[in-house]
Amino acid sequence: MKATWNNEVIAESNDTIVVENNHYFPLESVKKEYLQSSETHTTCPWKGLASYYTLNVDGQQNKDAAWFYPEPKEAASQIKDYVAFWKGVKVTE
Repeated sequence: MKATWNNEVIAESNDTIVVENNHYFPLESVKKEYLQSSETHTTCPWKGLASYYTLNVDGQQNKDAAWFYPEPKEAASQIKDYVAFWKGVKVTE
C-alpha cells in the first residue's frame, strides 16, 4: 500500500493494518521528513486518545492529515506505532 499527497509518497508498506476501512502504516514506513507534530487530539471510545501530524510537502501543509494512537487501548493494541491518513491523502495498492 502507498499513501501519497501533493505528488509525493508519504508512506509505503506491504504490512498495513486495516481498521474501520483505514490503512494504518507502520511508523518506520512513513517518511518522517513530511510529518510535523500537531497539538490536536481526539478520543475514540475503543481505540483511545489519538494524536495527529500535519503533512508538510513542498511548502504545502495538510493540517492533521495523519493520526496515530501512541498508547492505544487493549482492543486496538495492534495499531501501536502505526499511522493512518485522511484529508485528501490517497491510499492505493
